[in-house]
Amino acid sequence: MRLAKKWSNYYIEAGCDEVGRGCLCGPVVAATVIINDNFKQNLVNDSKKLTPKIRLELDDYIRENALDFAIAELPPAFIDQHNILQASIHAMHLALDQLTVRPELILVDGNRFHPYQFIPHQCIIKGDAKFLSIAAASILAKNYRDKLMMELHEEFPQYGWNRNMGYATKDHREALIKFGPTKYHRKSFRLDYSKPKPVKIKKPNSENLLF
Repeated sequence: MRLAKKWSNYYIEAGCDEVGRGCLCGPVVAATVIINDNFKQNLVNDSKKLTPKIRLELDDYIRENALDFAIAELPPAFIDQHNILQASIHAMHLALDQLTVRPELILVDGNRFHPYQFIPHQCIIKGDAKFLSIAAASILAKNYRDKLMMELHEEFPQYGWNRNMGYATKDHREALIKFGPTKYHRKSFRLDYSKPKPVKIKKPNSENLLF
């Protein structure tokens, strides 16, 4: 399915997306992209639907053909202090701060965002699979963070970050049990996998019980 170029034909639109919200370690990374009418790359899509090779090829195309783009990251310490949702939104704001072209409408992947400099915004569920600017942002953010996690893997190879990119895969969880967390892990996330996760048992409503 071909993605839409614009939400409206009347505004300069900046698409925003982030990557790394569900990871146990590493930064959260956000990107924003402004495309124009000459942007013709039909392969651009949600980064999760693309192979690493295609993502890297599209990365070059986006950087060369977008009207403007920017990338920002926030470290685990910020995430632990403010929570991952606030960190994700703030990273998008930091990316928008770097744009040289001022957008007139901000398109955000997801359902939460904080107002930015009196510019209208539109939250779009699964927006990275619907609008080119958001999909392009998702690709830039994903490639940037993957490259960073590959570099961090060289420092701590036992966690398999070159494969799991910091997500809670089986090998990552087992490494945490064996070696414990690193300085790059998010201390506010559940990192102790040596104990089973507690199961919440819903108490029955006594009014609905039959005797």
